[in-house]
Amino acid sequence: MSALFEPYTLRSLTVPNRVWMAPMCQYSAEASGPDAGTVNDWHFAHYAARAVGGTGLVLTEATAISPEGRISPSDLGIWNDRQVEAFRRVTDFLLSQGTVPGIQLAHAGRKASTDLPWRGGTPIGAGEPGGWQTVAPSPLGYDEGDPAPAELTVDDIKKIVDDFAAAARRALAAGFQVAEVHGAHGYLIGQFLSPHSNHRTDSYGGSFENRTRLALEVVDAVRAVWPEELPVFFRISATDWLTENADDAREGWTADETVRLARLLLAHGVDLLDVSTGGLAPNTRIPVEPGYQVPFAERVRTETGLPVAAVGLITDAVQAEKIVTDGGADAVLLGRALLRDPYFARRASRELGGEVRTPDQYGRAV
Repeated sequence: MSALFEPYTLRSLTVPNRVWMAPMCQYSAEASGPDAGTVNDWHFAHYAARAVGGTGLVLTEATAISPEGRISPSDLGIWNDRQVEAFRRVTDFLLSQGTVPGIQLAHAGRKASTDLPWRGGTPIGAGEPGGWQTVAPSPLGYDEGDPAPAELTVDDIKKIVDDFAAAARRALAAGFQVAEVHGAHGYLIGQFLSPHSNHRTDSYGGSFENRTRLALEVVDAVRAVWPEELPVFFRISATDWLTENADDAREGWTADETVRLARLLLAHGVDLLDVSTGGLAPNTRIPVEPGYQVPFAERVRTETGLPVAAVGLITDAVQAEKIVTDGGADAVLLGRALLRDPYFARRASRELGGEVRTPDQYGRAV
């Protein structure tokens, strides 16, 4: 039996295999009006195809906890009940195919209010059509020349924690079985973690304990409203590729700090760490090669005992199988590989000798 196609259980939830879909922004929701941030036919087709293809768990794109938390005006959100009802169509279908539906809860912080990537992805100022005032731990723009975000007050931070909890409640009502807190890729929680973007001098800045405070408060708030029998994930950038890059003088978040935080996340009820890297600062040199982020995941798994999923240029079945077999991760999260081939899991199962559910309508044809 292929290790990649063995079921995996977290708390009381069993995922049918270890081939999972990573969150990938689609920038395809309505930007304004009553359907702003609401899942639509494009999203349904996008997620449904991967479920039919045998993917064990599908994580939605970064789904904003508030309108201001979107990275672009066309991101998905879960800040109102209309969005909840629309998501039910997606989660019901995924469940009907034996796929576990998961949602990534996110706030983009200073990276919010940007145009669509195929239109350049440039920041939209607060006074421009479709733009809004961004927020961050410190009033530092993401890149040189970007609009400065507003520095969050302690009361603002408490409101954001409450928004994460409210979003988790709505996610549960929408039928999701996994909630992932997005703390990676330079989104708001990651901005608090890194000294590169967090210059605060209060209880949310400075020391490791202070910079990780928001992450733990959000996890506690989500865990408090999420059922005991269902898992909570946390996505992290294991390094910003700043401090750990000898050619970069900027100070950032490090792999050592990731291991320290992983131990705390485990103690606070996180069930799996989704390990990525980068995304905090522009012009970073990242040594990209197949599986380049797996060693960070493996280190967390080995040193803390917290289950992990690996992501990053995992492109073929044999590579994915080896990651799981060798203990690099408990599961693999595929991005571009699943965009290119929604049936990746089905094809891999034939290649490796595993099994995935076949829709009745397809019979023996697949």
